[in-house]
Amino acid sequence: MEDQKPQEQAPFGQPPFGQQPFGQQPFGNPIPKNWLVESILVTLFCCLPFGIAGIVNAANVNSKYAVGDYAGAQAASAAAGKWTKIGFFVGIGVYVLYILFFVVLGFGGAMMSNYR
Repeated sequence: MEDQKPQEQAPFGQPPFGQQPFGQQPFGNPIPKNWLVESILVTLFCCLPFGIAGIVNAANVNSKYAVGDYAGAQAASAAAGKWTKIGFFVGIGVYVLYILFFVVLGFGGAMMSNYR
């Protein structure tokens, strides 16, 4: 027991040797794409529910990366990308069906006007 000495402590405000300071990321792990701008645009112009899901996941990317959860940040980035892409393609599909519906009604109405 006499051989033990107190654990070396770093000066106040400094991390122990070999640890990254809080908020700094380990080298070699770039921040994943957060899809926030794309999710907001999808929410405004394409599909509201899928865009909101994309925004929620996109907001989690930076916060998870900031605390050092790189795998969680990658998973949130993948989920944000997935919901943003789904919302974009669903929105495009709805717009195409909307235009097609009025084109068919337009031709149908034009053809019916000849039978009066």
